[in-house]
Amino acid sequence: MSEQWVTARIQQKGDGRCIPWVSLRDLIVAHLDTKRKVDVFSLSIYGLAIFPKALRHIDEAVVEFFDRLDKGVTPVPAILTDTFRSLSACRKASKGRFIGCAQLLLVWFHSYFWKVDKVSYRAFSESYSLLKEIAAMSRRDDISEENWIALLRNLQEDDVEWRAHWFVPDEILYRCGSFDWAPLLRIWGAAGYAPLLVLRQYRSRQFIPMTHGLA
Repeated sequence: MSEQWVTARIQQKGDGRCIPWVSLRDLIVAHLDTKRKVDVFSLSIYGLAIFPKALRHIDEAVVEFFDRLDKGVTPVPAILTDTFRSLSACRKASKGRFIGCAQLLLVWFHSYFWKVDKVSYRAFSESYSLLKEIAAMSRRDDISEENWIALLRNLQEDDVEWRAHWFVPDEILYRCGSFDWAPLLRIWGAAGYAPLLVLRQYRSRQFIPMTHGLA
């Protein structure tokens, strides 16, 4: 996409600038370079499903973040932080709509909330993929919203695995310098992760990382 192409189509949506999905769709259909078609399609998935902000629009910040992936930047921390922030916001307000990738949230639900067969070798197998396993599972789509609410309200302590069955117990990062929390960077800012929650979730040995004078 040229700068002129973007300038002609970018729109202000709330506090961010976005490109309409329909413009990217037209670009995918008309582009002559197959690799670039796939790149624009992948960007659309990131903007519409993984980091949604404005309905049917891709936020400018997502475009900048997507451009950095070729440089080896992993999207995982940003995905986790946006999920964490959105769920926390809904909980504090006791209402609201989750803004994030619902499919990845479903994977997290299956990892922690339901007992599954624990196979130890999976944690050490390079070929094992939790996402592929979840995608291959048969899912019911006839569960009503009321049943979901009742299920989550009635969860007992024994129903929750605070550590995923494929997670290898290890030291957990819980401080940053002199601060008793770890900052988690996301696309639109940062969120704090408190140590008491980590202790409750993982019950693992804690350590203070070396920051080498990093402010």
